[in-house]
Amino acid sequence: MRKAIIVWGGSKIHEPEECAGITGDILREDGFSVEITADLGIFGSGNIAAADLLVPIITGEKLEKAHAQALVAAVRGGLGLGGHHGALATSFKESAAFRYLSGVTWVAHPGNIIDFRVNVTRPDDPLMRDIADFDYRSEQYYLHYDPSVEILATTTFTGEYDEAVRDVVMPVVFKRHFGEGRIFYSALGHVAAEFEHPHMRSILRRGLTWAARG
Repeated sequence: MRKAIIVWGGSKIHEPEECAGITGDILREDGFSVEITADLGIFGSGNIAAADLLVPIITGEKLEKAHAQALVAAVRGGLGLGGHHGALATSFKESAAFRYLSGVTWVAHPGNIIDFRVNVTRPDDPLMRDIADFDYRSEQYYLHYDPSVEILATTTFTGEYDEAVRDVVMPVVFKRHFGEGRIFYSALGHVAAEFEHPHMRSILRRGLTWAARG
């Protein structure tokens, strides 16, 4: 049985504890054993490298340099890393090593909670199977992202809330290889209620399972 560790913390704006519980249930349904913790000290533990999947649901916080380096090494060695919305994109923003690893950094969400369109760019990919373009209501994330990511879905900014980003096409869902490890990210899921959107939930389920070792 594959082992997943979910670590939650930081700002409550993203309802990390609630999202961790829902994510844990999703992974258990897919046959994972799941450990959920709010102890950020776990990043200094060998338990991380021994797991098959790490899901940090953390907004802000600080990651010690040695812990960041150990995490990078663990993913290079095959540990899967995955997250949604603020997870990965807003976690440990002061850590250059984590930014290098995650491949994504949140920088803005013009208009805050708005309606926007998600466009599936890789319908041939198993993670996006049978999912057509869909409407979504949340924060439309403007991201800085690594050029190595494989983009599976995008969104286009209309410029209604910031003319500077009119017609910018931005990744919403991507996957990435990092050494022997795999990384998955979805920008959807600002709060726990968004897990009720069937496409958000399906994409996250498939992406986390894909990222996991083995």
